[in-house]
Order: sequence, then structure tokens, then C-alpha cells
Amino acid sequence: MKIERIETFLVPPRWLFCRIETSDGVVGWGEPVVEGRAEVVRTAIEVLSEYLVGQDPLQIERHWQIMSKGGFYRGGPVLSSAVAGLDHALWDIAGKVYGAPVASLLGGRVRDRVRVYAWVGGDEPAEIADQVAAQVEAGMTAVKMNASGRIQPSPSLAEINGIVSRLAAARSVLGDSRDVAIDLHGRVGVAAARRILRSVEELHPLFVEEPVLPEHLHHLPEVISSSTVPVALGERLYNRSEFVPALDAGVAVVQPDVSHAGGISELRRIAVLAETHGALLAPHCPLGPISLAASLQVSFATPNFLIQEQSRGLHYNGENDLISYVTDPAPFTWVNGHAEWNPLPGLGITVDEDAVRAADQKGHSWRNPVWTHDDGSFAEW
Repeated sequence: MKIERIETFLVPPRWLFCRIETSDGVVGWGEPVVEGRAEVVRTAIEVLSEYLVGQDPLQIERHWQIMSKGGFYRGGPVLSSAVAGLDHALWDIAGKVYGAPVASLLGGRVRDRVRVYAWVGGDEPAEIADQVAAQVEAGMTAVKMNASGRIQPSPSLAEINGIVSRLAAARSVLGDSRDVAIDLHGRVGVAAARRILRSVEELHPLFVEEPVLPEHLHHLPEVISSSTVPVALGERLYNRSEFVPALDAGVAVVQPDVSHAGGISELRRIAVLAETHGALLAPHCPLGPISLAASLQVSFATPNFLIQEQSRGLHYNGENDLISYVTDPAPFTWVNGHAEWNPLPGLGITVDEDAVRAADQKGHSWRNPVWTHDDGSFAEW
């Protein structure tokens, strides 16, 4: 069996899918994308395909090593995301060939269901409370929200109080038995991050995500030691070596993205690395169905797993949601805030190929917003 053809599909709202077909007719699907740079990743897939076509698809680790390290210049989000999507598809093929879910090929599941969380938004505490209440009604046991909108690197007392008020509104609905996490998105400076962590401590967030930018990881020890609030990060780290300083600093939760950080193969290694540091895994995944299916396979097989992000109903998605490109929504139907074990082989989903090909004809050119402060200077989004 050889890899015969590799195709990519630019599908709304902001995703890129890839399809690998073998000489035996087995097809695997992946989701390689950098949000806002999907076309660039598509080109990277074309370059990597020069190596892959004609190879045995079951030699996944060999291919990962060559795709990741075969060029003199390595790493970065574009290459790592291209490798990730191809890696998804190769694991999907392997599972279908062996008649087993990918989680079984990773050593077997260690749990029967995976806890997921929903995203909630709103500019005012009342809006937050309403959205949290709707998620509780839907059976969710955890939510995540942005700590704020646009904010100064050195925020005012009013801005910090706004973060606390939004979190308090969510907590008032959730009570003590459900969880809420907040995402700072690297929008504030190091000193402000310390101040915010202390300010929200009494509301017991599940974690505070990305309190500082990836380029400021050398300040993580002082940020983490400033409070008892668990710190999470990792959506903008692309391989296991980049997680080492964060883990050495004492980060509590790692959040690699299976579509950015080298795919299933590298996500699994990052999870093991985190386990050796006593940290938990909460995979980042605001993307599409293939990315989530791949991420869930690792989550089911990871002992130090905490919770899984998912994008069903996410505001970015609009008319094309998580289930728009699969033939059966069951794998993405949450039961009491959890994904149930899925015994189907490979990634456990059936991609609606006709819908994908039709969507690719329309394509997309999604770009993330560019924010500025009141004085016209650049603001972190």
C-alpha cells in the first residue's frame, strides 16, 4: 500500500482540510491550518506531498521525523501545522487499516468519556450570566471566556474590576460544582498578569490561560508564583521543546493544539512530557471536526488529561459549524458535558466529502481582527 494522492480543501468558516488516498483506496483526513494563514499552510502541504506520495502510509513516525526535520530550517506554526494535518490523516488511515480507533493504537483508552467545555462571550456580566445559564441548561459542566476585550498592557483599576465582575457573574451561575476558565490571550504585561491572577484568586477559576505572550515565557516563574490560580498556556507553542521552559516554571495545564503542534504524534509526546512535570493536558481546539476528532483520540488515551476545548456553537463558525462537514453528528453530541467513547476506526468520524468539495469551491479568506488602542497603537487581539 502506497500513498497515491494528497488533496487540500479550503472550507468555511476558516478551516483547511487535507485528504490522503492510498493505492488500496483507504482514505485518511486531516486538518492542517493556521487561522488566518490557511493558504500558506496549503502551500506547505504541497511541498511536503513531494516526499509523501509513493510512501507507505503506515510508517507514521518515520514520516513525522522526515517532514519535521528533513529541512535544514525547522519549526514554526506553518510547517508544524502542515505536518499536523498530514499526521492526522496518516493516523486515520492506520486506524482504518487495523480496524481500531487511533486511541487504541496509542495504547488504549484510559477513560470512557472526555470532559469538554463550551465558550461563552458577552461584553457585560449580565450577558455572560445568560450564556453560562444556557450552557448549564444544555448539560455543560465547564465554560471558558475571554477575560476581557481590548485592554491596555497596564490596565486600569476599572479594567481589572471588569475582569473580576465578568468572572463573578459566571461563577454565580455555575456554583461550586462547575468550572469556569478565563483567557487573557497575552493581552496584558507581566506585572498586570500578576495583579489579575491575584484579583481573581477567590473566584477559583479552573485556570487562567495565556497570562503572558509566548515570547515572555522567561517571566513565567514570577507570574505563576504570584498566585495559587492554575496557569495554562500552549496554543502558540509548536513542539515539545518549546514546552520545557513553561513546565520548568510550574505551569499547571498545557494546551497544545493538535492542528498546530505536530499532530497526534507530537501532542501525545507533549502530554507525556507534561505528566513528568505533574502538569495536566487541556488540548486547545477551536477549529473544525477533524481537528477535534484527532484531539479526542489523544484525550481518551492520556492519563493526565484535564478537559477538552471544542468549537460547537463558537461565534467564529457562523453558518458552518462543527457538524457541517460530517455525515453523523453523534461523535460531537455531548452527554452531560462529556464526549462519549467512540469505537469507530481511525479518527472515528466520516467526513462528508461532497460537502467538503462543494465548500472548497467557495473557499474563504478569513483573517483575524487587528486591534488598536485609543491612541492608535497596536493592541493584542
